[in-house]
Amino acid sequence: MFVLRTERNIKIHFGIAFFVMALSLYLHISKVEWLILFIVIGGILVIEILNTAIENVVDLVTEEYHPLAKIAKDVAASAALVFAFISVIIGILLFSPYLWAIIK
Repeated sequence: MFVLRTERNIKIHFGIAFFVMALSLYLHISKVEWLILFIVIGGILVIEILNTAIENVVDLVTEEYHPLAKIAKDVAASAALVFAFISVIIGILLFSPYLWAIIK
């Protein structure tokens, strides 16, 4: 897959997804929580793939600096950032009861 070979951020997301799935197996999360986890992981991967597509299309259209090209790239990247932030919040809500039970 082109994106996995070329994009640093998707490699980071895959690494985090692997860690989160391993943690989920260890904590024995419920089926509903697994579904939520897969939707969130799939969502961030899809957004990163779309971000890469948008950036490459913009680069194809113009090689010189253009403010609208910068805006298109920044907006696509910010979509990935926003979803990543939401994913962290969902992860905290999903895993905190399990982690608190271990700590106590």
